Amino acid sequence: MGSCVVWFGLALPAAGFAQVQTQIEEDRARLGNSTPLIQQIDPATVRDSERAQADAEEKAAGDDKLDTSGNLLGNLWGARPWLYRHGITFDIQEVDEVWGNGTGGSASGNDGAGGSGTGPAYDGVTMPTLTIDTEKLFGLKGGLFNVSALQTRGRSISQDHLANFNPISGFEADRSTRLFELWYQQSFLKGKLDVKIGQQDLDTEFLISDYASLYLNANFGWPMAPSVNLYGGGPSWPLSSPAIRIRYRPSEKFTFMFAAADDNPPGNRYNSLPIQQATGSISGYNSDPTSQTTNGANGTTFNMGTGALLMTELQYALNPQPADMSSTTKNPGLPGVYKLGGYYDTAKFADYRYNQRGTSLGAATLNASSTQSDLTPRWDRGNWMVYGIIDQMIWRPSLRSARSVGVFVRATGNGGDRNMISFAIDAGLNLKAPFRGRDNDTIGLGWGIGRASSGQRQFDRDSNSFVQGNENHLELTYQAQVTPWMVMQPDFQYVWNPSGGVADWSGNRRVGNEAIFGLHGSITF
Repeated sequence: MGSCVVWFGLALPAAGFAQVQTQIEEDRARLGNSTPLIQQIDPATVRDSERAQADAEEKAAGDDKLDTSGNLLGNLWGARPWLYRHGITFDIQEVDEVWGNGTGGSASGNDGAGGSGTGPAYDGVTMPTLTIDTEKLFGLKGGLFNVSALQTRGRSISQDHLANFNPISGFEADRSTRLFELWYQQSFLKGKLDVKIGQQDLDTEFLISDYASLYLNANFGWPMAPSVNLYGGGPSWPLSSPAIRIRYRPSEKFTFMFAAADDNPPGNRYNSLPIQQATGSISGYNSDPTSQTTNGANGTTFNMGTGALLMTELQYALNPQPADMSSTTKNPGLPGVYKLGGYYDTAKFADYRYNQRGTSLGAATLNASSTQSDLTPRWDRGNWMVYGIIDQMIWRPSLRSARSVGVFVRATGNGGDRNMISFAIDAGLNLKAPFRGRDNDTIGLGWGIGRASSGQRQFDRDSNSFVQGNENHLELTYQAQVTPWMVMQPDFQYVWNPSGGVADWSGNRRVGNEAIFGLHGSITF
């Protein structure tokens, strides 16, 4: 994230939602509170991880009263406790980022390609959220209502200058003011089963590595493959879709989740940038298939005509930790969370290699006499991806110590004929509480790689373009809790072969390797 993340509003601890526990809160408890203080996947996960931390601290203190020590404005003249008793919370989360690229990159078409790939950039978002615990408000046990909105601004340094497969920050977004989420969740069977229905952002629950969520590069949140392969990146920040999500937890070790969602939140006709460049003469062509605002920027234009995204995940918790570590005498072992999952998209996707005539799509771009059929890709029905995630603590000096070392590995794989990315993996090492008295700080070193698909590489060969290969990125970050209500996070990233060695704006050379610096801060009011 960038220079300042500011929370205004009325914070309600997750303890108020005992039977409607968020996925982030569940994973945090299973991993013995060794996850980062703030999870940087998107603004919703920042909010949820703050609440999970407050809940864990209240349980450790053995006090059910509302603790507002983590809020700059305290109890807000009694408003927070009053709302807490009635199950209502209203947050306004402000996110601001400043980034600078010191080397490499590419000039931007937005400045007439007259600049360079280096220099600073700013982006920001404001997210108000209203949450209601129905049991506290009117006696309906296990119910939770949530509605939130976004106001995004600034420019994306990744889109303007970096030409990466994935944004350097998970908070970059097209400028808009829009509805974000609008859903209701109801739990059953004493909290073992819950169902969420409504407008949802799936990257707060699926595909999450809790240790990887420390990092700011978007690949460590919603991974590279779905971000560039699905229409508009799928139902992930800053977009959401009408969906139903079912979660079943038969025991503390196993969790099963399933979701069915609209696969195309922005309603774009196409999904892949190289294919759009090949088919630029086609009526209805969208010059930016990743655009989040082409067919409406207010978040209320629900597209239901492309296809359905069906997603499932199975989780296993190794050595889940007791709720109260302070009174534990028996060592439960080092915790870990293991996840297997995948998705299937029922929509049609543009083939990277063949056109409607069954001949080379890339070669047709070099032929001045090519017809519209020559320049139109063949459409292939369906798309899929499988993934596996490991979050494992590997060391802690004692049961009651806040210090720990955790590792994560996440891999994704899918078909190569209709996707830009066919394989990606990320991994890293986190040290929680690295210094004495800094229990909520975390330092991490993460790495990731994304591989251009076989279809993308063949398209490049046939069109006499630079053949794309692997993009590698490295991130070093330090998340520091400066005060109970303020967190700062300096960040450094280095990217080798952006987009696997894609051409820059001139078309004559590849985009150079990039060294990017950023600073994130958060204040909870």
